[in-house]
Amino acid sequence: MGTGGRSGLRPGKGSTEGVAAGKGSADGVAATPAAASASCPYRCIECNQEARELYRDYNHGVLKITICKSCQKPVDKYIEYDPVIILINAILCKAQAYRHILFNTKINMHGKLCIFCLLCEAYLRWWRLQDSNQNTDPNDFIRYAKEWDFYRMFAIASLEQTAFFIGIFAFLWVERPMTAKTKPNFTLLLKALLLSSYGKLLLIPAVIWEHDYTPLCLRLIKVFVLTSNFQAIRVTLNINRKLSFLAILSGLLMESTMVYFFQRMEWDVGSDCAIYKPQDF
Repeated sequence: MGTGGRSGLRPGKGSTEGVAAGKGSADGVAATPAAASASCPYRCIECNQEARELYRDYNHGVLKITICKSCQKPVDKYIEYDPVIILINAILCKAQAYRHILFNTKINMHGKLCIFCLLCEAYLRWWRLQDSNQNTDPNDFIRYAKEWDFYRMFAIASLEQTAFFIGIFAFLWVERPMTAKTKPNFTLLLKALLLSSYGKLLLIPAVIWEHDYTPLCLRLIKVFVLTSNFQAIRVTLNINRKLSFLAILSGLLMESTMVYFFQRMEWDVGSDCAIYKPQDF
């Protein structure tokens, strides 16, 4: 595999530890601590079957990708790919790319990504609120109130996202006998949903480069995020498209209920689930 194999192994930290240490088994094959355990920590990106290892490291840095015993294809071809190629495939919502990211890598940035996405959404809501309230008073109290408006938008965005996730988890919990033969890993599902919400990062460029088509761009970003969430649910739980779609609808229903509650409280939430007039943009 040469240099391309080494560079492509960076995302999978669990796979590279054995190579870095240079420790091999009796037959000259390097094995990671995770692969040596009784469990199968990896998944085949093609058929979703469990795998003991992603590759084997023979002497002198010669790597060989493990072949899946079920589908007879490489367990994870993406370990050779450049991260940019993996990102493009993830943007295209390919199931193989999602399996590689969720099962065969150790990405622990979902918490930070969630906070950053919420900040982006809070800024968008705050920007809408400022556009609807054209107050140019330079008074310090007004600026202080505007700052707290941003914090309020962040709190509301957090609550709405929580409601969206609760709706998804509630539906999947009710339909648990239909989702999988084994107990679903809701912790991994939460991580998958947080990672698949990365499309919200596009909200900031859409606001900075304001255009007549900005409302349409915001709607398309919303659709893209929901599509990514849909694919994350389907890949993580290995369920069919119908159940994934119904889970997304359940989450949207719960989120819309939260937005309706805020509107009844006469709070300006600036949510995509609310109905806006064109001049509000």
